[in-house]
Amino acid sequence: MGLKYPLEYELQPKNIPAGTRWLTVNLKNVGTQTLTGMDVNLNSFDTYSMSVFGTGSYVSVLESGDERLLSFQVSALYSTSLYISIDGWKDGESFHWESPYIPVTVGKEAAELVSLFAMTEPYPALKKKITVEATIRGLTQTEGLDLEFWATTPSGDFEELATVETKALSPDEEVTYSAEITPEEQGMHTIYAYLYDDGRRIARETEYVYAR
Repeated sequence: MGLKYPLEYELQPKNIPAGTRWLTVNLKNVGTQTLTGMDVNLNSFDTYSMSVFGTGSYVSVLESGDERLLSFQVSALYSTSLYISIDGWKDGESFHWESPYIPVTVGKEAAELVSLFAMTEPYPALKKKITVEATIRGLTQTEGLDLEFWATTPSGDFEELATVETKALSPDEEVTYSAEITPEEQGMHTIYAYLYDDGRRIARETEYVYAR
């Protein structure tokens, strides 16, 4: 189980077939205070790939040391990440809690996007070229995938940075590809990497660069 105080958490299963499925969230109060009035939600990082049905679950009381299993129904199309969020009360004061992203694989994907990283210092200057790197890990033997880099500018333009055809990958083999962006506007630039297998999107990652 993962730990983010005052809760241990676990999401199962982490590999599911496509379609409408059930996922289980296990929560354990490892703190010393009683948690009450907890509105528990399972949230999708990418609702196109996987959406969560319903309005969440309610836990009235979770004493120190207690565990609770909650079930959530999802509609799964592609692999993505989910996270658990909770709004409740602790010692008479409201609190908000979120888990880190939890990857959930749909079917047997050919590869995964391990990371997307901008090679720059915080708050880079305008018109300074920035390299972004995407690292891919093979999950099965594949003859090659398509990797696309895109960026959204502060004014809302959606621009293609690069399209790459990857090399053939073996299981657990990692490879890194890069693209470049030169910010022309002050503000937040959102960079996306999309990984496709025969036209089907199997992964997406996001990075942020604030230029000034």
